[in-house]
Amino acid sequence: MAIVKELFEAYNKKELPTTGGYIVSAFFDDSSTYTKYEIISFSNVKDIYTNEEGLVFQADGQKVFVLVEPANYPNKHIEPAYRNNFQRIPYRLRELNIYTSARQDRIMIGKEPVMTYTSFTVLKSFGQNYSYIFYMTDDILEGMRDYFMKSIWKEARVPRADAQKVTEMILEVFKKIIVH
Repeated sequence: MAIVKELFEAYNKKELPTTGGYIVSAFFDDSSTYTKYEIISFSNVKDIYTNEEGLVFQADGQKVFVLVEPANYPNKHIEPAYRNNFQRIPYRLRELNIYTSARQDRIMIGKEPVMTYTSFTVLKSFGQNYSYIFYMTDDILEGMRDYFMKSIWKEARVPRADAQKVTEMILEVFKKIIVH
């Protein structure tokens, strides 16, 4: 069964894996259902430490980003790579798989992972935002499927049938960053 822990709590208890794993961070807008997910696979950990921004991993990593954009989002015309800091992901529209839900929410998933060399930082959680560490297990795909299905449906409030379809799209890209 997938092992999942709150990232900063696991760090404080010295329970973070050094061989590799997966981090999922979720960032929620306070005034809408706009949601950003950052999925990171990491390996070859040299060091992990905190700074004023969050938790720094000196490790190789690959990231995939997902946006849930509500139907009434006012900045749809702005490329995701050029939005404000909270709403930005490092992709242009042509680099995204875009799914439109029955109620006109747009869910955008990076087609390809973004490579991070030498180090990356996971921002401190605040408000309703969070970061989880998923340990490498044989059933990591099932763990990710369960997590994204529940989060996209219940937290980002995408209709259940659409959340199921989007979860499968996320898993197709996630397979590209699985640590072997």
